[in-house]
Amino acid sequence: MGDIQRIFPKDTPTPRGPYSPAIRAGDFIFVSGQGPVDPATDTMSYGDIQHETRITLNNVKRILEAAGVAMTDVVKCSVFLRDGKDFAAMNEIYREFFGEQRPTRTTVAVAFADPTMKVEIDCIAYKPV
Repeated sequence: MGDIQRIFPKDTPTPRGPYSPAIRAGDFIFVSGQGPVDPATDTMSYGDIQHETRITLNNVKRILEAAGVAMTDVVKCSVFLRDGKDFAAMNEIYREFFGEQRPTRTTVAVAFADPTMKVEIDCIAYKPV
């Protein structure tokens, strides 16, 4: 396995803690959990679940692209929802980003440290170097 590369892309949200937005480890790219942070202002952009999911997945997409991969390279996603009742509405937006690609996924309802936030998504992509 090759070197571990920590990825801090421009035009993406600043990490809210001591972590890397993404790490390439060999052929895998691990993207840290992303939330509805507007990259232009680097502040949270709260709204309904579809609004927050779209912003979150656009952040994931930007980070993946900075790592040299695409949404089609994603093999696993974890979706965290503040309210499990938001599943269907979140899924509509999720489908826009992944279409028939359909990576594996786990979706759970959680309590966030930020009680206003509705969604967080992380993923793992695979692309041989």
